[in-house]
Amino acid sequence: MDVRVDAVRSGRDVQQFINLPYRHYRNDANWVPPLRMAQKDILNRRRHPFYKTSDAEMFLARRNGEIVGRVMAILNHAHNEFHQERAGFFGFFESEDDPTTAEALLGAAGDWVRSRGAEVIRGPVNPSTNYECGLLIDGCDSAPRVMMTYNPRYYAGLIEGCGFGKAMDLFAYDIAADYFIRSDKLARVAERIRNKDRISIRTVNLKDFKREVELLRVVYNDAWSKNWGFVPFSRAEFDHLAKDLKQLVDARVVLIAEQETTDGARKPVGFLLAVPDINIALKRVADGRLLPLGLMKLLWHSRKIDHMRVITMGVVQSHVSFGIGALFLSEILKRGPAAGYPKAEMSWVLENNVLMNRAAELIGGRLAKKYRIYEKRLR
Repeated sequence: MDVRVDAVRSGRDVQQFINLPYRHYRNDANWVPPLRMAQKDILNRRRHPFYKTSDAEMFLARRNGEIVGRVMAILNHAHNEFHQERAGFFGFFESEDDPTTAEALLGAAGDWVRSRGAEVIRGPVNPSTNYECGLLIDGCDSAPRVMMTYNPRYYAGLIEGCGFGKAMDLFAYDIAADYFIRSDKLARVAERIRNKDRISIRTVNLKDFKREVELLRVVYNDAWSKNWGFVPFSRAEFDHLAKDLKQLVDARVVLIAEQETTDGARKPVGFLLAVPDINIALKRVADGRLLPLGLMKLLWHSRKIDHMRVITMGVVQSHVSFGIGALFLSEILKRGPAAGYPKAEMSWVLENNVLMNRAAELIGGRLAKKYRIYEKRLR
């Protein structure tokens, strides 16, 4: 029987959209079930602040009445306004290993964004580059780190078979304890930056959380503004994400760089965000449910987390040439193991970000996974 693709309309449809991955991956030992409450939040088009500046439509594919795939079509107005282009996106893509199903889903997403003026469609983004994004194309034999995507190896063939080509690759570097290289050169550069440019590093102050979040948002929107695929965060969206991350953050590995001004004040010029890899514990939470026993399992296994993910490291544009990245790396190599995280993943790094890729290699990073964002021109 042919595949049928319909837009999500009812609460039951939304629940089926959420449920699909838990069934699809139930025999995959590498998949980490996300918390269902988190999935409900990010897919809530009425309440989540992302959708205040974006339009989206969710689709389900059915064969003989059974759900066999899903996708979201996205028109991100903030992206298009910032980049002055007419792009659409797809995300939350899941499919059985069948080209017909993938073509029907991605065709529906393409038609939806094209009918609203898009000339190109890119993805997967869930639902933008500020969240989980990219299709795993190399490294499917191990579990993903926190807030990184995972998918079967055959997904790349399905998407490419629908006429999509590479837009950009994203790299993930594994930094194991025995790979850490404490470079004398790195230490000397860091010390020079501290003294010459009056740069200091401090950890985030969670007691003044609201002020710190706004500080980081301003730095982020400046520091990442020239990166491929960047989308500026609104205050509401950044606050929402920060509220979620607060439950996960270990302040000892969230670093803020400040420069002393002539009047003695301290001006924030960059930050590094690393978080414990909660996926190590989430793998023990069956089906993504916290009740009745999931919360106890999550708390118990969280004590055994020895891995962190370095999510972002950036410096405002006026200070890019100062070499503050070397100072961040020097600090995180000391502070990470001291906080109980002797192993790390640095992800994701754009393939064309020469400085960050060199930095990852400098501290002994091994390229462990590759993710890809695809694109296709729309006729």
